[in-house]
Amino acid sequence: MRKVVVSEKQLESLYGAQDRNLKYLERKFQVHIAARGPELALTGEPEAVESVARILSQLSELSDSGYAIQAGDVETAVRLVDQDRRASLRSYFTEARVVPSAKKQVTPKSLHQRTYLELMRSRDMVFAIGPAGTGKTYLAVAMALSYLAEKRVERIILTRPAVEAGEKLGFLPGDLVAKVDPYLRPLYDAIFDLTEKAHADSLLSNGAIEVAPLAFMRGRTLNDSFVILDEAQNVTSEQMKMFLTRCGFNSKVVITGDITQIDLPSEKTSGLVEVRKVLSSMEEFGFIYFDDTDVVRHPLVQTIIKAYEAFQNGSS
Repeated sequence: MRKVVVSEKQLESLYGAQDRNLKYLERKFQVHIAARGPELALTGEPEAVESVARILSQLSELSDSGYAIQAGDVETAVRLVDQDRRASLRSYFTEARVVPSAKKQVTPKSLHQRTYLELMRSRDMVFAIGPAGTGKTYLAVAMALSYLAEKRVERIILTRPAVEAGEKLGFLPGDLVAKVDPYLRPLYDAIFDLTEKAHADSLLSNGAIEVAPLAFMRGRTLNDSFVILDEAQNVTSEQMKMFLTRCGFNSKVVITGDITQIDLPSEKTSGLVEVRKVLSSMEEFGFIYFDDTDVVRHPLVQTIIKAYEAFQNGSS
């Protein structure tokens, strides 16, 4: 048996409603946790008990230092310890976090997410490749908002290709803006989740944040900007070269995409697939590859990705 004494500052947040977090740790590590106030008795396999003790102790230390434990922090801590037994939760939850607005603080939830944030800080152009739900777009928008708030850039430009995935663009109702708006909606979702609606509306209306289809980027030079190209797997080789050469002075450029979900015609080469061969060996550019272990949506998303990978590998 191992005893752990945790901080009483945020005991309810640490344990969770009706001890939800403790029950989650019991299921995940196959241990038994007996709680009496801030005192915990852990029993089970020694390695599992030690992992749970480290998670609870580190979260308790974070609480003592003033960090407000949020819903999902325990699950994040478990994911980090699974990936790195020696992971310092303080370095993830405080040192590596991004503050896009007064409304939100964003913490990396995996080793790859932390590397991604570090690359965005240290490189002017970063490529993030991996499946849905791994935080590629969300973290990029969070970083862009933090750069704008700190006045390190003058504007944010968010763009996506308006590629027809099963439906013809021409049959959608409305003018051109109305037709492409559904393709850009995920970018708006990230903005409104990361900052207050009134502030987001103000930034969008005064042009500090611009959301536009990729076709609108041609011929422009983007200085003093944080530029994000999302869904880049659906950008052609020619479009990718056009976009990358828009990069101006004092700008950050982030390109995200999932090369397993390409909707381009078969005769077209994905610019995201090609750019890896062209630029990945050059140290000026940052490349980060996510996998199913980085999925931070509903747990079923990770299960679905794994199931499709197994099915496709079995049928190939």
